[in-house]
Amino acid sequence: MFEKYLQEIGLSEKEAAIYLSLLQVETASVIDVSSKTKINRSTVYVILEGLMKKGLVSETQIGKKVHYQAEAPERLETFVERQKMLLDEQQKRLKDIIPQIKSIQRESGERPVIKFFDGKEAAYQDTSVFFSKGAGEEDTGYFVFNRDLIEEVFTPKEIEDVAKKRPALNIKAVSIYNYSKCELESDGLSDRTRVDTSSFPIKCDMSVYEDRIEIVTLGKRVSSIFIQSRDVADTLKTLIKLAKKGAQM
Repeated sequence: MFEKYLQEIGLSEKEAAIYLSLLQVETASVIDVSSKTKINRSTVYVILEGLMKKGLVSETQIGKKVHYQAEAPERLETFVERQKMLLDEQQKRLKDIIPQIKSIQRESGERPVIKFFDGKEAAYQDTSVFFSKGAGEEDTGYFVFNRDLIEEVFTPKEIEDVAKKRPALNIKAVSIYNYSKCELESDGLSDRTRVDTSSFPIKCDMSVYEDRIEIVTLGKRVSSIFIQSRDVADTLKTLIKLAKKGAQM
């Protein structure tokens, strides 16, 4: 039971076994520890060094021989606190490290993630969490949609709930859309261009943000496709920018 708990807080199986064996005696030599734990001597030396660095074991000289003793169990609190501090530091560093890791991934070749969801409810849920899937490093999303079709498929409350997600995260929008009724009001973060439905019909809802794309079909059978690929996302952003520039000429 104790060994399992010690492993849960960060010790290896052998570290836990050696620490518990030392707790049961006043001091022990490497030979004693090896004999009691059935771990070979060379490994015991390495593990004892690690436990000393963790502050859980200390060494003492008895005659001409070096013996080891376990520190009081209260030291485990200090160990856990230190582990927590290290994790907090690592979490802070993630914002710098993740882009660097991504750059390695790009150099080695990207493998897109593609997921398919069937049904209106699945499309609604996926759209609702679309902006919460990333770190939010970019400040602009790109959108192509047909508001008439959206209103046919989703309820006013569903549309309102999804519409609140992006502004709440202070993400700007560059959009091209169809809407037969009127120009859509700006929420202060949107750069929208309405295009003629008959000349430039849009049959689905497409969102592009960071390295993610979501495409929702808005016909009789609603479905959604989620793609995670920096190459595909960047290409679609470029096409939306070009289309927007052309529409404004």
